[in-house]
Amino acid sequence: MSGLTRTGPARRQEDALLARPRQAAFLTAGVVAVTAVVFVLVADHGTLARIQRLDDAWLRLMISGRAPPLTAIAKVLNVLGLVYVTLPVRIALAGFLAVRRRWWHLAAFAAAIVLSEVLIGSLRGIYDRTRPPGSLVATSGASFPSGHAIAASVTVVAAVIALVPAGRQRTLWGAAAVAFSIVMGLSRAYLGAHWLSDATAGILLGTSCALVTALVADQFQRWRNRGQRPMRPPCPAGVPPPRRAGSSR
Repeated sequence: MSGLTRTGPARRQEDALLARPRQAAFLTAGVVAVTAVVFVLVADHGTLARIQRLDDAWLRLMISGRAPPLTAIAKVLNVLGLVYVTLPVRIALAGFLAVRRRWWHLAAFAAAIVLSEVLIGSLRGIYDRTRPPGSLVATSGASFPSGHAIAASVTVVAAVIALVPAGRQRTLWGAAAVAFSIVMGLSRAYLGAHWLSDATAGILLGTSCALVTALVADQFQRWRNRGQRPMRPPCPAGVPPPRRAGSSR
């Protein structure tokens, strides 16, 4: 019939990345601040000498406590942190988000990964720290910060933010992601592949990358959604527009 137009089904708006952006901003600022402090302390030669004494003591403790079952678990974690494992996992997660058309979640996840990879190479070149002696696994490159710790923390934290809806469930999964990151970091020090401070800095840096990119992507998503609010459809001829609640005649 003339005068009638057919409209397609309404496109479902993508859920917001962060339910409480203000709280997320405070958390992100805190983690980034702690991360910056660790990197500044390691950059200072006087402070690094004191940190090195703690690292040496921790390495001696790890060597004295080594046992075949723990070594086997640590070596499994070493394999999980290799690029041959992390890259397919990251591609699979990105592909899943793309298929589900969760573009903002995909943007936050991908940006976190790219940012972390850029920082690993540049920071290692800047600090150029020597690795501990007698590593139980093959290593390459400088020691600070730990690439395994960064890769593990940024992947699992960014994945939780991108895949799990905001709420209590995300909090629980986020705690599990942080716990996994810590275990990965400790395994690097246990194997003698990194100093404890390398692993600590890696965990903090990977988590910071995931939080910062999620916060930025969430702000862009909210800004974009505000600019795309649907306009009120025109009323048919002869039909008065609906009154707003609380309005008077």
